[in-house]
Amino acid sequence: MRISRLNRTLVNLPHCALALAALACFSADAQVAPSPTPPEADSKDAKPGTNPAPTLNRVEVIGSSSDTDLRRASTAAKIIIGKEDIERYGDSSVSEVLKRLPGVTTGGRPGRGGDVRMRGMGGGYTQLLINGERMPPGFSLDNLPPDQVERIEVMRAPTAEYGARAVAGTINVVLKEALKKTLNEVRIGAGVEDNRVSPNLSWTRNDKFGEGVAYTVTLSANRSDTRDEHDTRTRWYDLGSGLTVLNQHETGFSANTRQGVHLNGRVQIAIAPGESLILMPFLMLSQGTSESQGQLDQLPGGAITQPYARYATAGDGRFSSLRGNAQWQKNLGNGARLELRGGAGSGNFENHGTRQEFDSAGLLTRTTDDQTSTRETGWNLTGKASQQLENEHSLVAGLELDNSIRKQSRTTLQNGQPILTEFGDDLSASSMRLATYIQDEWNPTKQISAYAGLRWEGIETRSDSDAYQVSNRSSVVTPLLHATWRPTETSRDQWRSSLTRSYKAASLQELIARPAISQRFPTGSNEVGSPDRAGNPHLAPELARGFELAYEHYLGKGGLMSANFFYRRINDLIRNVVALEDVSWSTDKRWVSRPQNVGDAIAQGIELEAKFRMDELWADAPPVSLRTNVSFFDSRVEQVPGPNNRLEGQPKGTANLGADYKMRGLPLSLGASVNITPGYDLQLSDIQSSSVGTKVVTDAFLVWFINPSAQLRLSANNLLPHDYLSTGSTLNGTQRQDNESANASKIRWGLRLEFKL
Repeated sequence: MRISRLNRTLVNLPHCALALAALACFSADAQVAPSPTPPEADSKDAKPGTNPAPTLNRVEVIGSSSDTDLRRASTAAKIIIGKEDIERYGDSSVSEVLKRLPGVTTGGRPGRGGDVRMRGMGGGYTQLLINGERMPPGFSLDNLPPDQVERIEVMRAPTAEYGARAVAGTINVVLKEALKKTLNEVRIGAGVEDNRVSPNLSWTRNDKFGEGVAYTVTLSANRSDTRDEHDTRTRWYDLGSGLTVLNQHETGFSANTRQGVHLNGRVQIAIAPGESLILMPFLMLSQGTSESQGQLDQLPGGAITQPYARYATAGDGRFSSLRGNAQWQKNLGNGARLELRGGAGSGNFENHGTRQEFDSAGLLTRTTDDQTSTRETGWNLTGKASQQLENEHSLVAGLELDNSIRKQSRTTLQNGQPILTEFGDDLSASSMRLATYIQDEWNPTKQISAYAGLRWEGIETRSDSDAYQVSNRSSVVTPLLHATWRPTETSRDQWRSSLTRSYKAASLQELIARPAISQRFPTGSNEVGSPDRAGNPHLAPELARGFELAYEHYLGKGGLMSANFFYRRINDLIRNVVALEDVSWSTDKRWVSRPQNVGDAIAQGIELEAKFRMDELWADAPPVSLRTNVSFFDSRVEQVPGPNNRLEGQPKGTANLGADYKMRGLPLSLGASVNITPGYDLQLSDIQSSSVGTKVVTDAFLVWFINPSAQLRLSANNLLPHDYLSTGSTLNGTQRQDNESANASKIRWGLRLEFKL
């Protein structure tokens, strides 16, 4: 592990020189040792308090401020999505809500959510938090119902308090909070897709015990039932002879059911004036089953024997997560405040899957059985002290410590016999993380708000199995600068700028060397287009320098128009590379795909946004609310030949257009939105390329306000379904291999009754 001399000097710089030091450190070269990604817990939940100077990191609800007011008061580029926007379209998952935000894309089928990406950058570039803590292993935003969420905060640049593992940005999902208003609300609904019904139910209760204790309890239960068809064509050619090596066509379906229960609580206890204790339990239980069947048709005459004619799979999985957090905060007087927070939790994930393959006569030729059990426990402690000074400075310093332990057991059988036994069936891993930071927010003038932060983070990770032991230590220093300028004190215009460093560490899965064997092994050929997969324990983390520049214009009735430019310079980019290797699990060389540090990359883009009511711009226009945004992305991996040598999974842009209207004289509100992600081509390496088709998702809703305490919501997601197309191509010498997939999407209808007791 090496850190530049300038970085070590930064730790000792006084706060008055912090801004200058950050600029100097930004231009210096930092070197960090490889480190796995531990379950980090940057515990910054919503906190009650007074209305301070414009702030970057605080997430408390300030008085009756709107989402737009809170966004405007933030020193750095930040988007806040409130309860009304979250619930508007009756989405089934939080990831579906996020797809309508500027610069946010999802990786799944149309209408199905999927992995969430900011600026189109996937693979861990986006930091996802729940109540300020990193999500536990196995948890996905697709599993979190929007009914559990109070608001969503999108931070386009990293901050010292939330952590610097945010090359693309941070999305913090804040769960339901204890409010002053008494509420007892029930929601009963169901979604229907392809004649399959997915019911859901939620209950939220806000109340008080006497005058000193406020609480919120939210309970959600849901069941999903989906079925998908797939159609894949595989063609391999020998360009030298012009002969077809392989021509396959696979069709089939997969069906999945999942049921889950989520319980979220928050109890706020007033101990004394200026002192409070908050208790936050969270429970998630889910289980599901899956099955798939497929038929493989292969034209005769090829050089590769058909591996099977038909297959069938079955699987089941269970996930549970229990976590408890406690937060104590006290105003010490004279602008000083102390906050302590601790938490502990446990997560369990079990999965069992089988696969059977049959020949053309219907005889069973191969079976595989894979069973995995993972348990993760962890705890965290956080301390934060803040001081409001008379000269408009707000100093915050914090210390974080967390530990996690993962135990995993995996057994893989092929035709009843264990395979990959040389790697061991059991794995244990632990990580200890220590972080400290200091930040200063101040107003040099009434027109300027500024922020300077410095964060140091050190991680020690150990992993053990029967075949190997790995120990890693790493640390990184991240300086951060943000500023906001208004032309006049009362101006509705403001400019933002940010200068930051961020990083992305390799995940534990990327580091573990245990391979996953291609489905065709050993009955078929291991080819460059169907390689085995394995990890790389020698990966170094990616380090990025970033710049942001934004302009915002706020309208009189809560509307706004904005433009945001971003730039990232990434070093030691991680990408999966296919190569022919000598391996321990076979006597022959095999094609293996494993992550490698391939070099450097640049990512940049611009995000444009406008949301307003039409009568804000034209006096005689109807009060229709419009929400629109368009983003353009560009990237270049310098060590990969062009064209299209972009970051993996990044489209060239995304666009959203939405409108809603509350009808005059009728108790109805209706609206619709269109989400477009254009298709793109991607050059992965000198021999690998891929393409993804255009994705269009159209949603609509209609709400009938039955009375002040009840309303009925009808929604339609993916109203105009399109097939989701993707291709992959590999050129190895004179052999070219092409894969084409077409996945159909479907309309999802939803009906939900919402009423207050």
